[in-house]
Amino acid sequence: MHLRGIEHQREFEMPLLYKGQDVGTRRVDFLVNGEISVEIKAIINLEDVHWAQAVNYLEAYNLQTGLLINFGVKKFTI
Repeated sequence: MHLRGIEHQREFEMPLLYKGQDVGTRRVDFLVNGEISVEIKAIINLEDVHWAQAVNYLEAYNLQTGLLINFGVKKFTI
């Protein structure tokens, strides 16, 4: 992304608040243009927990678009 001039932040970290109190952080693999969450995996099978994590990031960052990319398989699917 850097070579293509695409604005992004790697390991973007966001504070987690509960009733106004800081209770930790969340970290998405990439935040692209401040509006696309990109989560990278390298596993044989994506499971419900991976999808839930990706959706959770969208909700936490108040984003509409996210990519969950798995490099652990031979054939690329969307």
